[in-house]
Amino acid sequence: MELTKEQDLLIQHLTVDLANILVEEQKKTIEQALNIVYNSTTFKKICDVKTGLYRESAGYNYDVMQDELKHGKFGQYGKYE
Repeated sequence: MELTKEQDLLIQHLTVDLANILVEEQKKTIEQALNIVYNSTTFKKICDVKTGLYRESAGYNYDVMQDELKHGKFGQYGKYE
């Protein structure tokens, strides 16, 4: 499924926001933060517009990503599987 311009823009902004949160909260470099984001299952799910995650806030997606990183797998509760 091809992304609309609006969806692509929302995903781009969300990616930057997630990286910035990692820089601020975990004192990562921007390179480290982007690597974490781009290599996460959360990011893959954000890019899958069927999940709707791209419409959620950066804070919400950060929590989802942190849960993934903490437990070693995405979606402990299966909401976005």
